[in-house]
Amino acid sequence: MKKIFAIIWKDTIVRFASTSEWLFFIILPLIFTFLLAGGSPSGNATNNRVRLVVVDLANTSISQNIVAELERSTAVYPDSLSLEEAEEQFEARRATAVLILPAGLDAKSVQDGTAQIEFRQQPNDMDASIAQRAVQTAIRRVSSSISAANLAVEEAKLQGTFESAGDEQAYFDEAMKLAQTLQEDAPERVTVIEGTTPDDIEYDPRANTSAGQLVTWVFIPLFGISGMFAYERQQGTLRRILTTPTSKAVFLLGTISGQVVMAIIQMTLLVLFGMFALNLTWGRDPLALFVVMASAALAAGAIGTTMGTFIKTEGQASGLSIMMGMVMALLGGCWYPLELFPAVVQNIVKVLPTTWAMQGLLDLVLRGGGLADILLEAGVLLGFAAVFFTVGVMRFRYE
Repeated sequence: MKKIFAIIWKDTIVRFASTSEWLFFIILPLIFTFLLAGGSPSGNATNNRVRLVVVDLANTSISQNIVAELERSTAVYPDSLSLEEAEEQFEARRATAVLILPAGLDAKSVQDGTAQIEFRQQPNDMDASIAQRAVQTAIRRVSSSISAANLAVEEAKLQGTFESAGDEQAYFDEAMKLAQTLQEDAPERVTVIEGTTPDDIEYDPRANTSAGQLVTWVFIPLFGISGMFAYERQQGTLRRILTTPTSKAVFLLGTISGQVVMAIIQMTLLVLFGMFALNLTWGRDPLALFVVMASAALAAGAIGTTMGTFIKTEGQASGLSIMMGMVMALLGGCWYPLELFPAVVQNIVKVLPTTWAMQGLLDLVLRGGGLADILLEAGVLLGFAAVFFTVGVMRFRYE
């Protein structure tokens, strides 16, 4: 055991001799997990509508009707500010769009076609485009109500209903309210029918991100075991082992187990980050979580061992490890939910360990499973480990 611990300690010192290793070991995984997860612990109470800054300089019934229509919008929500505040936020790019309702915006200006509004938006901004369409819809609805009220007033004029301008204005206001009421009560042209079958699982994209980044950033270094073997072979360390009582089995066990232990530590840190920074429920069944993590680490370490028997140089190992890790992560559902892939692809990628690792992790963090639910995934991963370890050990050579 002393020899194994000595090999583990030696590999740890070599791996973390460069401070940049910490960047890939924990800093970048945490940053990518946080950013890709949306940077927030929970999205249940967030407002998905786009913020639209509104400056109401008119303060008339027409401008208030426009703001009311925007408040009922499902795409934007109005945030009323002064002109100075709105201009300051827009210049600082803290507001994607600003709607200015100028003084003098009233029914008369709308009726005679002189009404104008000012809409400012940031260039090449999707949220600003959404806000623009929402403003157009709100103005169109208000204009329709005004047109309907105007028609009613014209019809009443022909019948000599009004005795004064005040009566005409009051009639217009009542007609305007009636037109708006009829608009609100109008039936929807598109009927939406929602299924009544209850869904026991509430999908959380943050869970997929956390699990996917965990697998991605851990598998690549474990594939990098091949680089360690190539380095030791180039430096002549493996040849010198022949002159010591250290056997091939002890050397391989020390090298592989050390990297697997560091991988489990790395995964544990990422899991804790997901629990406390993203509020994910990783801790339902710690034993099941450890089984999945250990099985995935052993599978990746075994593949790295086999790769080390084919690769000649450390440079080749570095490039191939990154390439294989990225490809397996992409196809295994680490970057995008596997359900988005065609059914044929979903079946093909079952030959990858990343697919089974993701399945096991999501069974725990997303589906609320336990040890019994991840036994299949853990068994498949251990099968990968057994096959590749056997091939790697049989092909291992000191030179």
